[in-house]
Amino acid sequence: MTTALITGATAGLGAAFARRLARDGHHLVLVARNEERLWEEATRLHDRHGVEASVLVADLATDEGISAVEERLGDGDHPVDLLINNAGFGNKGKFLQVPVEDELTMLKVHCEAVLRLTSAAVASMRERGRGGVVNVASVAAFVPRGTYGASKAWVVQFTQGAAKDLAGSGVRLMALCPGFVRTEFHQRAGMDAESVPGWMWLDADAVVGAAVKDLARGKTLSIPDARYKALMGASRLLPRELLARASTKTGRRYGPR
Repeated sequence: MTTALITGATAGLGAAFARRLARDGHHLVLVARNEERLWEEATRLHDRHGVEASVLVADLATDEGISAVEERLGDGDHPVDLLINNAGFGNKGKFLQVPVEDELTMLKVHCEAVLRLTSAAVASMRERGRGGVVNVASVAAFVPRGTYGASKAWVVQFTQGAAKDLAGSGVRLMALCPGFVRTEFHQRAGMDAESVPGWMWLDADAVVGAAVKDLARGKTLSIPDARYKALMGASRLLPRELLARASTKTGRRYGPR
């Protein structure tokens, strides 16, 4: 059986990935900061699906946390076949309202951790000639909207560039770019998402289902749901200045309060 390692595994898309991959028969390594929630999730998945589910407590905003996950990914005796880089968060406030330290922490989790963990995983996968990495980004990557969108744009560009370099190696890389997903994300960031239209919300399990299919098809970019595919297609036709104004207005309407 194959083993999947998931960061941010106790909530939102991370938990949805854990459910789907356990259902499909993958053993799991669940990574997050909260040890109690990790063990609850691991026990639940083991009892329901009969897979091995180990836990790794790590804070990816720290060098120690990233190094601990790198070490696990490099364990040749217990190889990881699929890495889901899902850990992430949003900051409440516009540029200059958010402390620079918090912005740097976001870049640490969204960019440095993704780079280092992808590198650690792929090095072992390439030697075996197989494996996969899903780096969770966002449709925010395609619009000018603050540090969050900029960090997710980096994830997309990095993932697609690395995927091209690894073509023919047997290792697949894909950036997953969902829109609004019903998770704890907005609540944790202190964001008011009550006014987001119902049609813009996606189900976490449906997003993960689409991602699994797209990875199997060899896609390097996955935008789940036809509605967001259409929105992102339309955004490419708009002038950048107009898109920036629309993004800022949307952020004020649906973003942090």
